[in-house]
Amino acid sequence: MISKPSRHCTVELQALPSRIRQVRRIVSAQLRYWHLDPLIDHAALGVTELLTNVHRHAEPDKLCTVEIELLLDRLTVSVHDHDPRLPTVQEAGLSATAGRGLALIAAVSESWGVRPQGESGKIVWFTLSALPPVLPLPPYPAVYAATADEPFPAAAVTADAQNGTRERTAARSAVAG
Repeated sequence: MISKPSRHCTVELQALPSRIRQVRRIVSAQLRYWHLDPLIDHAALGVTELLTNVHRHAEPDKLCTVEIELLLDRLTVSVHDHDPRLPTVQEAGLSATAGRGLALIAAVSESWGVRPQGESGKIVWFTLSALPPVLPLPPYPAVYAATADEPFPAAAVTADAQNGTRERTAARSAVAG
């Protein structure tokens, strides 16, 4: 049974530095609301990189749309802008201060890509797994021998229904082994 198959959030903005910080906070708050706190850092980093690319490179304008969608166990974050030129992963030198954005997204996401939107721009997206982390089980509780003072006494009282006598016998385990 699927209890919450899809969740969706869209934000339209001008990709300006002050707005990028606001959208980063919006994405973080939305993921907190969806109880996806472990994804906040990677999603916020990825959306910041994508919006920075729009700010630096998109033409003719900086208008864009950020979408985050949770579909079953997959979170997809995408940015649609109006520039039809497709981005490419660049090799940045050790002292370079730019050019690592898409490589960084590739490193922190499960997958990423670009979809052209004809003459109206493109969509750059990445996905993150929304499966809950596997938590270790707590240690198996220790089992101790019972005493007469505990709820499970070491001896049991049996009754003989035919002659009305009662006899105390040692308790026996129902578990073989």
